[in-house]
Amino acid sequence: MKNLMLLGATGSIGSQVLEILRESKEYNLKSIAVGKNIKKAIEIINEFNPEFVSLQTKEDMEKLQAMYPNIQFGYGDTGLIQVATYLKEKGYLINSIVGMVGLKPTVAAIKAGHDILLANKETLVVAGNIIMDLVKKHNVRLIPIDSEHSTIFQCMMKERREDVSRIIITASGGSFRDKNRSELKDVTVEDALKHPNWQMGAKITIDSATMVNKGLEVIEAHYLFDLDYDKIETVIHPESIIHSMVEYNDGSIIAGLSYPDMRIPIAYALSTPKRNNYSFIEKMNFKKLFSLNFKPMDYNRYPLIKLAYEVGEMGGIMPLVYNTANEVAVRLFLNRKIKFLEIDEIINYAVNNTENINNPTLDDILKYDQILRRDLENKFEVK
Repeated sequence: MKNLMLLGATGSIGSQVLEILRESKEYNLKSIAVGKNIKKAIEIINEFNPEFVSLQTKEDMEKLQAMYPNIQFGYGDTGLIQVATYLKEKGYLINSIVGMVGLKPTVAAIKAGHDILLANKETLVVAGNIIMDLVKKHNVRLIPIDSEHSTIFQCMMKERREDVSRIIITASGGSFRDKNRSELKDVTVEDALKHPNWQMGAKITIDSATMVNKGLEVIEAHYLFDLDYDKIETVIHPESIIHSMVEYNDGSIIAGLSYPDMRIPIAYALSTPKRNNYSFIEKMNFKKLFSLNFKPMDYNRYPLIKLAYEVGEMGGIMPLVYNTANEVAVRLFLNRKIKFLEIDEIINYAVNNTENINNPTLDDILKYDQILRRDLENKFEVK
């Protein structure tokens, strides 16, 4: 029986985690963080009976405290850390919250000796060296949940790292893959949120449309698999059937295929090294006619992925700058305060106007995130 702690229980990934738990008796859900969705939080509490629950605000916490006197509660950033370190014995933290807020609870869980099932991209993007050093120091496992990284993780499982020639991460192309840049001038939030293949949260869907999502995955892969950036490639694959590939020195390529369904990498992360069978997973049907298409990544069409490689090579706080600027820009776009192409402008402005700091500490990262976030919001919130 595996004891689980779940950050982001009401979000897209969290909801799919719960779907898996409903069909499996192998897991106990001990603590959860649920954000602002109180109605859904109550449903989860009634169904899974967690021992500790964290909410975003003190007011919401107090409402649920009155309803559930036998459950422990927390709120805010402190509550996230309490969720992530709730278990006294070794357990599993599933981090599926979005944004920089996921960094501190991940660090706390690693230091407490828990294995990490990671869907929070920002943790590795902004603090990859720190996280991977802590993983080694505390002898815990970090298992990626992203379909791309889960695939690479599995393809490299029994292979020698020195035999890897390159990894190839596929990208669907996002909501606007059939549009050129001149056609993006007046696209709407609603347009951007219509992903052709995946059902995801709002932020990651926008990131897919700008290709920032793939840029973040490149930086993640650099740290997860200890590969130089020139060994990490990206290609457009509209069908999202092949999630990633690993090429070896002898020219062999191992690829991971499945229909686009995040429950598959989530289930693998939960059960590895076992592979459980779930009734809701649609298996590949090769009797049906279908095609697999690929085309090179177009850096002119998607300049933010090219920028991701550049900030990755720079290191220091530059991946943080890229990530924080994107978080600010996406929030402004979703709130209809900027246009879609202005996301590019804000990220480029931040990268071009920030002096790098090499070997930042965790405190440096958290400090500069707040400084940059404040400065960008002040500059671009009201134009």
